[in-house]
Amino acid sequence: MTNAAENRQERRLPYRWPIWFGEDLTKAVFLGLMEDVSSGGIAFTHTAESGRLQEGARLTVRFSIPRFLEDDPQIMIGMTRTGAVRWTTPLSGGTYRVGVQFDVPLSLKPAEEAALADLCHEPR
Repeated sequence: MTNAAENRQERRLPYRWPIWFGEDLTKAVFLGLMEDVSSGGIAFTHTAESGRLQEGARLTVRFSIPRFLEDDPQIMIGMTRTGAVRWTTPLSGGTYRVGVQFDVPLSLKPAEEAALADLCHEPR
């Protein structure tokens, strides 16, 4: 695995939530578990049943993150992005960890949004 932390240009939001991915979301779609996300990419884990993804593979990913500045913490924003697999690492038990760089960055920076929401909702 390449050291992804050295390549990061912004802080990532650690967030464990389901993610759906595939070469084309109108065909075979697989379930993974998001580990973290930034405006430029996402890391997730998946099982070997969905196949071993190779560096450079093209994927479409569908995922949700909280809408941090709302009063209801259960409000989510659904997003779909295309991108390229930048790294993949085998884990134990036939699980893989994958990093995908988005073709078009998100319009928000999730970790900064979360930090701002924490400041705004902090008890006085």
